[in-house]
Amino acid sequence: MNATATGALLLCRADPETVRPLAHLLREPLLLTRAGQGWSVLVPEGKPWRTDGAGETAEPVDRVLGGWATALAVGSTWPVLALWWDADRAGYTLAAGFRRPVGYVWLADGTPAGEDEAMRTFAARLGLDPVLDVQALERLTRPDPDANGENRLRGLLAALTATGLTLPAGLVPGESADRLRGVAGVQPGVERVEWAGWRDAVRVELDAVESGRMGPWLRGPRARALAAAQLTAGIPLLLWGARRRSGGWAAAGALLLAQGALGLAYERARARRPAAGER
Repeated sequence: MNATATGALLLCRADPETVRPLAHLLREPLLLTRAGQGWSVLVPEGKPWRTDGAGETAEPVDRVLGGWATALAVGSTWPVLALWWDADRAGYTLAAGFRRPVGYVWLADGTPAGEDEAMRTFAARLGLDPVLDVQALERLTRPDPDANGENRLRGLLAALTATGLTLPAGLVPGESADRLRGVAGVQPGVERVEWAGWRDAVRVELDAVESGRMGPWLRGPRARALAAAQLTAGIPLLLWGARRRSGGWAAAGALLLAQGALGLAYERARARRPAAGER
């Protein structure tokens, strides 16, 4: 491993179209591209872990990437794997939902410095083979005079090829952040993800939802029909609950009315601008 290289990769087990809305919320300039079947990779454009102009050291690269992975995983249904390395160490952090992140660290010379149980948890959360893949991962936790931190991370990635992960050529552990950024920037279909304020972030998120399976129920004829049905059912239910002095039925009617009114208001507001798939 290059003794001066510090770099990081953020691997998401989802397509770029799914990753993009949440990646905006990290509020960091990133490059997003596909990484095989059902995987995406985010490459930082900046270096938030570097020493600043005043000579004070920023957060370590492992802490920065671990925080990003956790933030993405909490807001999604897919796991996020952060790979990082610097002059002294290399390692990973796997985040999945609200579960506690799991990680492992090697020294730059490949010496294991983590808990063996982390590898078994890693395999279970990514749905790897409990025998063959776990054996391959456990070999990464044993001393090997011919291995360094870079090789350990490459071995970790090799175990994920069965899940469809294939990193673009050049996006490999051990490279500098500048080199990774340059390689990612020339990949086919690469996208630049950059924070543009909460209004744009919400718009991007809504576009993503409307482009998915729930889209027809949020906007269009189905959405209007659903909102009308909620209003139609909510009014008599609210009146019936009020006459019977039934707080539960009245609350249910009020909820239906609110949902119907919000649905119509949302559909009307979004109708003023084209949907994501109509541009």
